[in-house]
Amino acid sequence: MPQQIKRALVLMNLGSPDSTEVKDVRKYLKEFLMDERVIDSPFLSRYLLVNGIIAPFRAPKSAHAYQKVWTKDGSPLIVLTKQLKEALQKQLEEPIEIAMRYGKPNIKNAFDNISSKHSDIEEVILLPLYPHYAMSSYETAVVQAEEVFAKGKYPFKITTIKPYYNNPDYIHALSESIRPYTEQAYDKILFSFHGLPERHMQKADITGKHCLKAANCCETDSPAHAHCYRHQCFTTTRLVTEHLNIPKSKYDISFQSRLGREEWLKPYTDFRLKEMPAEGVKKLLIVCPAFVSDCLETLEEIAMQGKDTFMNAGGESYTFIPCMNTQAPWVNTIVKWVKQFNNNNYQMALAK
Repeated sequence: MPQQIKRALVLMNLGSPDSTEVKDVRKYLKEFLMDERVIDSPFLSRYLLVNGIIAPFRAPKSAHAYQKVWTKDGSPLIVLTKQLKEALQKQLEEPIEIAMRYGKPNIKNAFDNISSKHSDIEEVILLPLYPHYAMSSYETAVVQAEEVFAKGKYPFKITTIKPYYNNPDYIHALSESIRPYTEQAYDKILFSFHGLPERHMQKADITGKHCLKAANCCETDSPAHAHCYRHQCFTTTRLVTEHLNIPKSKYDISFQSRLGREEWLKPYTDFRLKEMPAEGVKKLLIVCPAFVSDCLETLEEIAMQGKDTFMNAGGESYTFIPCMNTQAPWVNTIVKWVKQFNNNNYQMALAK
């Protein structure tokens, strides 16, 4: 019987400012928005846009938004990711580190900690906490990890878990996080995914002729779907609603958190929240499946701003469904994936 490989796990998430002070939020926004996979314009124009317009004007507003959701232990996203690590560590022998794409702790911190504390580690499993592929989330996190790994000459190899938007274990965990809320009376459930510029869909299209070009592009089979965020969002929604037996008449899909004036994926969540009460949707459930951990975009934008928008438009009840965070089905799913590596069952573990 071959000797079992010694492994570690790194949970990769987006990140947060160090505090709610404007200077820290401005620093975080600059790092985030200067990423060429977030704002994919030439460096000089991106530099002028971010440093001359977006960061100076957006930082005070974002700082105020962060103040509304900040906890005594810090940023909700960081706190929840740490709690997920703790929950996983109770069931796994593998060392676990967390890494943020922007801010602290970063991927170099994670790799350095593993290398210095666990010299026997032969493989590091990277789990991006992004179920869907997008160049501004999953791709940028993985590329950065690969670049840091190449420069660091670490003694272990790295293996990345692929997007798991259609993985049965993920679908089950997400569905179970939603199920209790569907037992109350509601008119519709809105699946609000993080938005992306339409240009990103076409840029990620490996065929160059499918995404947002072919008729019913998300429903028509294509190699483009491997990198198509929109298709993957639709697929997650379909699988979850099937799992929960929610009819098509009882759910909608929308996209939130757009930035700038260019065309982003539609329909826009804030627009739909204004329109739905006039369409007879008075009791609304809303969930954000693009996020596995609650953060500014779910807690402030959707749970707070979204509720105000919907209720002011004539809604009667508005229920925000929290992300999976540290719920048992989600924790158990990650544990299962890690253990599948030890059983050499890579196919499901990598969600191929």
